[in-house]
Amino acid sequence: MGNRDAGRRSKHPAGTDSSEGDTRSARKRRVIMEAATTAFLRNGYLGTSMDEIAALAAVSKQTVYKHFADKQRLFTDIILATSDQVVGELVQTATLALQDTDDVEVEKDLRELARQLITAICQPQVLRLRRLIIGEADRFPELGRTYWERGFERGLATLADKLQRLAERGLLHLDDPQLAAHQFAGMILWVPVNRVMFCGEAAPLTPAEIDRYADAGARAFLKAYGRA
Repeated sequence: MGNRDAGRRSKHPAGTDSSEGDTRSARKRRVIMEAATTAFLRNGYLGTSMDEIAALAAVSKQTVYKHFADKQRLFTDIILATSDQVVGELVQTATLALQDTDDVEVEKDLRELARQLITAICQPQVLRLRRLIIGEADRFPELGRTYWERGFERGLATLADKLQRLAERGLLHLDDPQLAAHQFAGMILWVPVNRVMFCGEAAPLTPAEIDRYADAGARAFLKAYGRA
C-alpha cells in the first residue's frame, strides 16, 4: 500500500498537483496561440514557420508541436477561437440589450445593440483575421465554411431568436426572423466594415460615425419591421 501511494505521489513534483500542471499547460498554449496570431497576421499562412512561432513564444519547437500537431491545426484553432469569442460577445450583447425592451425603449435598445455590434466586428484583430481567412479561402475552404457557420451564422441565429421574442411580445412584425437578423446586421455593418476592410487601420471609425451608422440602421429596420 505504501509503495503504491509513493508511486502515485511521484507523478507530480513536490508542491504541485495535476490541476496546477494543467493550468501551466493552458498558459503555455495561450502564449503559443498569441505568438502564432502575430506571425500569421504579419506574414500570412505560407510566410509563417513553426520555428518563427516558437521563437516569438519563447518556447522550443518541440513544445509547439506538443500542443499543436502541425501549422494547419494551429491556424485552425486560432481562427475558431476568435470566432467563438466574437460570437460569445454578440450573444451577451444581444441578450443584455433586448431582454427588457418595451415599446418605448425598442428603438433606443436596437440602436445600442447596433453600436456594440459595429464596435465588436470592427476590432482591428477581428478584421485582420477576417482578411486572412478570406485570403486563404481557396487553400482552406472547409475552415472558411466552418468560420462562417460557427461565427457569422451562429451569431445571427442568436440575433434572430432575440428579434423573434420581440415579435412575440408585439414589438415587431416578422415573417422571417433569420432574414430580418441578416438585414439588421447588413444595414448597420455594410459601410463601416467594408471601409475598414479595404482601408485598414488608417481609416478608423470615430464614435460619431459609429453612432451615425447604428442610429440610421436601427431606424431603417424599425421602418420595415416596427409595430405600426
